[in-house]
Amino acid sequence: MTTAIYPGSFDPLTFGHVDIIERSARLFDHVIVSILTNAQKAPLFTVDERIEIMREILTPRFENVEVDVFHGLLVDYATQKKAQVIVRGIRAVTDYEYEFQMALMNRRLKPDIETVFMMPAENYSYLSSRLVKEIAELGGSVAGLVPESVERRLKQRFKKAFEKEKL
Repeated sequence: MTTAIYPGSFDPLTFGHVDIIERSARLFDHVIVSILTNAQKAPLFTVDERIEIMREILTPRFENVEVDVFHGLLVDYATQKKAQVIVRGIRAVTDYEYEFQMALMNRRLKPDIETVFMMPAENYSYLSSRLVKEIAELGGSVAGLVPESVERRLKQRFKKAFEKEKL
């Protein structure tokens, strides 16, 4: 049985992420979509909110996909979960350079864990969580970029921010 880990912040989950998860679920027996907790970042959604969003969207669709959380070294987490593969999405050449460095370091730390790079579907190749947050914060439409439940949550989150600004 091959277990793969797809790590990320997923703040918020986009259709680009879902595309990578769907294809990973076809390739590997078990896929752990794992939310990285990073104290240096100030996420829009809490870890609990991201878990709830991901389980709501992924669990009904994919029987072999699990949602989890980790902190620390990815290779240590992968070892703990008995994973043989790390899945990383690459949108552009700039992503590749960073991801290539990370994959080589992970290989140095844990040579028995492979990194697999996947490109999202062409229509999501420009998509990032950062851009989605910026668009939503400025009142733009994120329809077609994120699942409906994520779109609703973004509208609610930024509606509250706009209401506070007006006071």
